[in-house]
Amino acid sequence: MTAPSLALGDPRPWPAPGKLNLFLHIVGRRDDGYHLLQTAFQFIDLCDELRFWRRPAGVIERVGKVAGVPAATDLALRAARTLADRGDGRLGVGIEIVKRLPLQAGVGGGSSDAATVLVGLNRLWRLGIPADELAALGLALGADVPVFVRGAAAWAEGVGERLTPVDFPEPIYALVRPDVSVATAEVFQATELTRDSPVITINGFLAAGGRNDFEPVVRQRYPAVAAALDWLGRFAPARLTGSGSCVFAAMSDESTARAVLARLPPRWTGYVARGLNRSPLLDRVRIEEAQAPGSAC
Repeated sequence: MTAPSLALGDPRPWPAPGKLNLFLHIVGRRDDGYHLLQTAFQFIDLCDELRFWRRPAGVIERVGKVAGVPAATDLALRAARTLADRGDGRLGVGIEIVKRLPLQAGVGGGSSDAATVLVGLNRLWRLGIPADELAALGLALGADVPVFVRGAAAWAEGVGERLTPVDFPEPIYALVRPDVSVATAEVFQATELTRDSPVITINGFLAAGGRNDFEPVVRQRYPAVAAALDWLGRFAPARLTGSGSCVFAAMSDESTARAVLARLPPRWTGYVARGLNRSPLLDRVRIEEAQAPGSAC
């Protein structure tokens, strides 16, 4: 594996923020088996960090290791190869990822990393792919990737690709990651999963809220997640994000969130994060756009 050398563009890291599903309803299923859903995506300021390093034409590789993510299944590398195909084999990159988002926790780390690769390399390689097309490329990698590409908190429908930007309240959240990983495919295939929730509207959600249809399934199959939901629920209404295993609750302020997490059972991991309606990835793009033309590949 080649070591880092010259950075592509400005050497500062590119953020890949996490997300929360403020609610998640499954409202049907397509003939091809994909689930139809309604959900609300909001970013959090807990982020992975990516750096891009110059490599010879045709070399797409990861720099360093990412614990728990084999290179063969890394969405970030797949995203880079997708874009490199636009360059007729003339493009190369080394991708360094510093993981801060927990794995298999429902906060979208892999999808966000892939989106940051799409957005960052589209800029650094000067491909000029429009946002709609970039989001479509992201959808082929994963249902959550388009919202990270577009960078705005959103109401999502379909399989998660039909996005309507919405400004939600931006509270401080306490996040708890119990000592377990949830297999997304398993809970999607669960026979007891609700697949006929009524369709609701944005205004209906803002007025009355919603639930996470995965929560009863995950509670039953993963006792550690059930325990985390019950523990955090002692301090504020707690909810599962995505298919889990991370649970979250809005707090009145940061000091309250930190005081709650100071009491966290030692086998679990806690995070304090602020909700964001605008992804920090958009600000990083602006930094790159402000650089001299010679800073790109």
